[in-house]
Amino acid sequence: MKIGIDARMYGKNQSGIGTYIKNITDHIFELDNENDYYLFLLEPVYSQYLPPNKRIHKIKATSHWYSYAEQTNFLNQINKQKLDLMHFPHFNAPILYSGKRIHTIHDITPKFFPGHKQKSWFRKKAYELTIKTSLKKSTKILTISNHTKNDLIKYFNVKKDNIIVNNLGIENHFKKVENCAKIKELKAQYGITKPYLFFISAWRNHKNFEGLIKAFEMVNKQGFDYQLVLGGKEDPHYLNISQLIAKSEYKNDIITPGFISDDNLPAIYTEAQIFVIPSFYEGFGIIGLEAMACQTPVTSSNTSSLPEILGDAALYFDPKNRQDISNKIIKLINDQELQSQLIIKGLEQIKKYSWSNCAKQTLGTYKDILNQ
Repeated sequence: MKIGIDARMYGKNQSGIGTYIKNITDHIFELDNENDYYLFLLEPVYSQYLPPNKRIHKIKATSHWYSYAEQTNFLNQINKQKLDLMHFPHFNAPILYSGKRIHTIHDITPKFFPGHKQKSWFRKKAYELTIKTSLKKSTKILTISNHTKNDLIKYFNVKKDNIIVNNLGIENHFKKVENCAKIKELKAQYGITKPYLFFISAWRNHKNFEGLIKAFEMVNKQGFDYQLVLGGKEDPHYLNISQLIAKSEYKNDIITPGFISDDNLPAIYTEAQIFVIPSFYEGFGIIGLEAMACQTPVTSSNTSSLPEILGDAALYFDPKNRQDISNKIIKLINDQELQSQLIIKGLEQIKKYSWSNCAKQTLGTYKDILNQ
């Protein structure tokens, strides 16, 4: 059978979806010795990608996601392959594609937090049309949490029997870093000179960077002398975040290292006193699990999927209440026993999630559909 995978977002530098595509394909291609796979890749990944065997075929895509060409040129590219099944790892897909398909829906963030790309009426309608069409035409829908599943049922009237919850995994290199020299080098590189709180994410409004910055200021006003490290590439469309940092009386203690490579990230997790997730909305919250794998205590928003995924291994707060965020950070700073308890619970919590299981379930879904 011929299975297509929209891998245009492939790679860790793209997004969480890019990491998802890379990990499930790596594992599925090891597990499946029967089917042929067709990966649609954009440059430069297309030229860099080396298929692991002859059953894996790479196709050079020329249409970027969320583009008009996606609805025409990309549609033609997919149809040309005459696939038995097409897997779209996101809601976006050519509306007119009539072949058998499945979608992975990570969240429905744009419905609640449209962002700069959906400010216009036209773009909002385009999102609604695309996701509704994708959900309607999808033979099965994979979601990464029960929270997202419930959102699809509530807001898009998807039948619950058509949804499969398929949790994500954690990569093996996320673990406590014992190399003190590497940690010291990275701290010097980023200008980290004090104990620090850490958060890493795309710079978007629903991530609540502003709430965390204000809560951090409140922490230091209580007599603590911490730094706040905000990882992730700054986004020029969300200048409110960088402007707030520039105005802060603690701006010299707010570190913005930009994109942190996968090689360096575990060390930054490891050395952090506390990892804070202030988000208003998350489809899964994999960063919390990564921090737990590096044995860093986590305090997190009590919203969306986060309590489901992080379980009792995090200390929760109301993300809309900056005083509560500050209070929980201070509580964790002052309570060494609580920190130790959360680290132990975190190491147990992460055992529930693996990319191998995610891939096995995905491959099982492929086979079930193809055998119908």
